[in-house]
Amino acid sequence: MPQDVHRHIGIVDIETKEVEQITEGDYHYSLETVSHDGSRLVYSVVREENVDHLFQEPLYLYEVETQKETLIIDEGGYFGGAAFSFDDSKIAFAGSTRYFENATHTEIYVYDVAAGGYFCLTESMDFPIGDYTVADHQQGAVAPAVVWTKDDHLYFQVSTMGDVRLYFASLDGAIYPASPEMEHIYGYDISRDGVFAVAAISNPVNPGELYKLTIATGERSALTAFNKTYLEETELIQPASIIAKGANDWAIHGWLMKPRGYAEGEKYPLVVNIHGGPHAMYGNTFVHEMQLLAARGFGVLYVNPRGSHGYSQEFVDAVRGDYGGADYEDIIKSLEEMMADHDWIDQNRLGVTGGSYGGFMTNWIVGHTDLFKAAVTQRSISNWISFFGVSDIGYYFSDWQIGTDMTDVEKLWKHSPLKYAANVKTPLLILHSENDYRCPIEQSEQFYITLKSMGKETEFVRFPEADHNLSRTGKPNLRFVRLEQITGWMEKYL
Repeated sequence: MPQDVHRHIGIVDIETKEVEQITEGDYHYSLETVSHDGSRLVYSVVREENVDHLFQEPLYLYEVETQKETLIIDEGGYFGGAAFSFDDSKIAFAGSTRYFENATHTEIYVYDVAAGGYFCLTESMDFPIGDYTVADHQQGAVAPAVVWTKDDHLYFQVSTMGDVRLYFASLDGAIYPASPEMEHIYGYDISRDGVFAVAAISNPVNPGELYKLTIATGERSALTAFNKTYLEETELIQPASIIAKGANDWAIHGWLMKPRGYAEGEKYPLVVNIHGGPHAMYGNTFVHEMQLLAARGFGVLYVNPRGSHGYSQEFVDAVRGDYGGADYEDIIKSLEEMMADHDWIDQNRLGVTGGSYGGFMTNWIVGHTDLFKAAVTQRSISNWISFFGVSDIGYYFSDWQIGTDMTDVEKLWKHSPLKYAANVKTPLLILHSENDYRCPIEQSEQFYITLKSMGKETEFVRFPEADHNLSRTGKPNLRFVRLEQITGWMEKYL
């Protein structure tokens, strides 16, 4: 959007098509919700000149007739997804403070319009509100932050132990799950009386369909069958949920998939797949990439190391300031435990891959162990010093995640995989999109040239017309090539 153009809120008369602008100033307004009687709005707006380091999104209540604006919440964090109760007396919304920066759990808040105060409805929960699942399939899915029923009950998503479940809450503090475990609810709405929900649901062997859920009994009926033919014609592998001991004996949750055609007594190669974020999570959802690896003959291990969402606030915050420390141990120790417990895993044919934070961790791994015989790093970070100045988030993300900025380049360098390039013995394929502004391609260029100059075994594939989200929303032909590059590299070396 041009700098001299700002986003405002207005009222449109449907009959006359006349537009009345009701906000003003050189600011961007975001309309959150409108009361049922049309007399009030909730919007967010930041009225500060320098927003480069202003990471907050306060909410305001606006009365249309009197033009009175009332601040709902401004706690130095992100708040949104507001919804009025059916009698318009209360407003529920989701949000997080910046106490743990971008690792802070999201909560549900309720604002009393008459009294002018709010309270946190979910402060007793130690799981994040919302959907933090990373996958390559349910992209662009949109779900409400919170939904009211006519009895002043609320429903919302919770990410917990790899699931994204619906939760119920009453204003007097009762909170409990309203959907089963072992699945991913990535879209939903609730009937006015709270009797049933309509939800888009996926699990590891079902890409997703729309269902009607009777909340009290748990009964469900499918409303769509778009993937029926695919499921009938395709052999999919059900991953097994695992718990391993990571660093400091912390429990690390994840999944282990056997390869297609698995036969007792045979040995198979295994690929460790690491998610990005790091404040995201693998979950009980369909991930085409995992199924493809299994179909091509690889076992697959994917875990949620510390820093992942879906667990405690302590767990998700623990990676900050410790990139390449206990998070690295969580992944390696989980792998070692799986190898000890499953003799089908060929310890001489291990591969590793990951993107974004997972790309950083892949780079870090190959510089710290020769356990793996093949590695594919994607949209990665190799040098935190240059990342600070070239990434669209570098100038603040480095401080949030590494714990420093350009005033301490030694610490940035200590956590940079590039520093350990001389240790790399694993054949490394580097994949990067040319239009990636989150982890710019120079991060891979530096790593590639350094490895090549040292005589390391490496190749570099650049993707034109692609950005940081290539694996999720990229052009189909490029997504196909990306998957072929990953599987081809693993097949070549494993």
